[in-house]
Parts: sequence; structure tokens; C-alpha cells
Amino acid sequence: MASYRLENPATGEVEQTFDPTTDEQLQEIIAGAHEAYATWRREPLETRAAVLARAADTFEERADEMAALIAREMGKPLAQGVGEVQLSASILRWYAEHAGELLALDELPALGAQRTFVEKEPLGVLLGVMPWNFPYYQLVRFIAPNLLLGNTMLLKPAGICAASATLVEDILRESGLPGAAYRTVLIDRDQIQDVIADDRVQGVSLTGSEAAGAAVAKGAGEHLKKSVLELGGSDAMIVLGGDMERVAKVAARARLSNAGQACNSPKRMIVLEEHYDAFVENLVKNVEATAVGDPSEESTAMGPLSSGEAVDTLTELVDDAREKGVAVRTGGTRLDRAGAFFAPTVLTDVTPEMRAFAEELFGPVAVVHKVKDVDEAVELANSSSFGLSGSVWTDDLDLAEATVRRLDVGMAYVNEHGTTLAGLPFGGVKRSGFGRELGAYGIEEFANRRLVRVSPTPSPKA
Repeated sequence: MASYRLENPATGEVEQTFDPTTDEQLQEIIAGAHEAYATWRREPLETRAAVLARAADTFEERADEMAALIAREMGKPLAQGVGEVQLSASILRWYAEHAGELLALDELPALGAQRTFVEKEPLGVLLGVMPWNFPYYQLVRFIAPNLLLGNTMLLKPAGICAASATLVEDILRESGLPGAAYRTVLIDRDQIQDVIADDRVQGVSLTGSEAAGAAVAKGAGEHLKKSVLELGGSDAMIVLGGDMERVAKVAARARLSNAGQACNSPKRMIVLEEHYDAFVENLVKNVEATAVGDPSEESTAMGPLSSGEAVDTLTELVDDAREKGVAVRTGGTRLDRAGAFFAPTVLTDVTPEMRAFAEELFGPVAVVHKVKDVDEAVELANSSSFGLSGSVWTDDLDLAEATVRRLDVGMAYVNEHGTTLAGLPFGGVKRSGFGRELGAYGIEEFANRRLVRVSPTPSPKA
């Protein structure tokens, strides 16, 4: 069975353990969700929207408490945790406030009928398999559109995030959601496949590793179930011009946010050679100035990684690059202190022989590449097997837009990176997965877009 625990990465102490969901309990939960679907989908849209709005209120009211919990769970500094809770509340509220337009009928040309339209209907019970790096946001961007649509859900959290996931379930129930319509399930890999195979379950959404995504997609394909996958990323940040002091400061902050543990963090910084030295100098300065420490302290800008295992994985990648001649401009090692801390790091001269060139560095490590022109920058950016997001930075907006539209990514930005808002679709291409979350697109992934044609009664002479 899977191990679920609250293990504080700042101290290494296991503060709480959780009993896994047994097979018998799982069958009861699936049956309850299936039964709840029959009634939840028929609730007035206003009722479903009101549940989301009340949940948004609670998130905002309890933001400090919720942030303190994930600081202990996975090491997110308090200010960043509050920001995540507030973002989650904004997503819940956005779907509540836009319910009518999101689920309005799509009127089509009649094409010989009296009326032709498409309506969005729910599919049934869904399974969400969620990661640990954004314990509230990742859940909410799956929950909000699908509860509004009328689906019911089972939510499998990461092994270290059972406490925050359970809290989200409690808030939804307190907000008026029927208990069986959304349940947290503490299950293992085999049980995930059992859920996918169950005829009562109609789809699965996963955010996680490529390996986990491949396993879930294989199970979904075998059982003809819809799936949405948000996997890894090795996002390129292409720097073509501008104020290098300002751009490097933004780059450092973006890369070290959440200790670098974000799929859409700017991991590869690709800089024109005429700006390279100034950019690297300013990046190193800002990285070294970042306050690393206990995530529960207000002064901390970067906390620990999520676990000792995460530090070990990152260390292997950096050590492999070091052995093959990488330039470590700063950091590059585990910090000599209790907890899962890794020094904020800048690497240059990374070559294709190094694992760090192609593999995702899921931690506080920035890789900087020097290129001679825009074409080389785009070629390097698109050489990755990932395609989540990318950005271009310069004061020349015409050049920036033309360049960013050449990137093989699901999300492209000019002079910003990784912007996430409730109304913006989120998702990637290539090995970063498929499908979209958030915005109007997110509500359609697990919807039956049903065509309806209404024609007049045939004439007796027909």
C-alpha cells in the first residue's frame, strides 16, 4: 500500500501519518461518487456555482492557516503559500462568476433544421492524480471547472500532501458540496489503474512525471477513457535585449520560486552573446542574495526541496554535469544543514553530453546558454523534448512576438514567464503532455459536447 505522511522537509521529521484507502473502501467511494453524479449534475447551475464561491471565500479567510500547512508539508515559504491560496481562490471565484457564459449553449447555423446547437454536459466520475509542488492550486484547477460542469471526483494527492488535500475536501463539504461528490483517496499505483478500469469512472487527469503520465495514459487508452496530462517542462527564457539588471532579477526570482520546483519555471536561459556576460553577472548576484531558510519564517525567500529524495536526484544531475566540465557559477551542492536544502545554483557551459542539457532540473538550478543570434536561440529552445511554455525578453516587441510564435510550446510569453490566471488556458505539447486546464478550455476537457438539432415535424406529403 502507498505511504502517506506529513514529513517536514525543513527538519526531516515525520509529523503525521495517514491510513491508506483500502480496496473495500475504494469501491464504496466509487459507488458513492457514481450515485452522487446522478443528483449533482441536475442541481441548478447557480447552486453549483455558489459552492465554488463559498469555497473561494473560505480559502481567502483561511489563507494564513493553509499556507502554514503546506510550509510544513512540502517546504513552501509562507508568502508564496499565501499567494498560492489566493490564486486558488481566484480560480474558484472565476468559474463561479462566469458559470453562465461558460456553460451557455453554442448556437450553430441551423443547416436545414429549425435550430441547431451544442450543449456541454458532464461525463460522470473523474479521477485526479495530483503532485506535491502546488498542493492547493493543482487541485483547484482540476476541481473548479469539473464541479461546475456537474462531474463528481476522486482525488489522489501526492504521498506527502494528504493533509492539505483532506483540508480542501473539508472546505468543499463545508461550502455545500454533497460529501460523496468529491472524495480524497489515498491509493497506490495498482489502485489507480483499478479506478481507471472501473466502468463508473469516465476520465482521468494527472499532473506529474513523464513515467506516471505514460502509465495513466496507457490505462486510460486500454479502457477508452479520456485523459488530460500535464507533465514536465524545461522552459526556455530567450533574452534578446533590454535592461540586463532588471531581466536577470526577474529570472532569478522566477527560477527560485517554490525552490525551483515548478514545471513551467524558466529552467533554460538562452541569451544573445552581446548580453551574456552582463546577464550572468546579474543573475549570479541575485541568486546569491536569495534568503534560504525555514519556510515558516517570514524572511525566507526560498525553502527546502520537498524531500531528501528530491535533493538526491538534483545532486546527481549537477554532479554529472560537473564531472563533464560544466561551469558552476554559484551553488551546486546540498547545503550543510538539517533538512532537504540545496544551494541556489547557476550553471553555464552545459553541453549535450550532460544529463542537465536535456533532463528536467526540478530544483533551484538555472542553466544559462550563450547564442549568436535569434535563429540559434529558437533552435536551442525547440531542441527540448518538452514543450510546456517559453518566453522572449526584449524591448523590441515586434521581434519578441515574431520570435515567441516560433516556439514549440503550449504557452508563449513576451516579457513575462509562467503567468497563471484563472481565465488563461494551461498546458503543453510534446512530452509535456496534452489537454488544457483553466479558462473556457478547461471546462471542455471532460464535457460531452452534445449536438442537438430540432427540426419541424415532417409534412404529411413528405
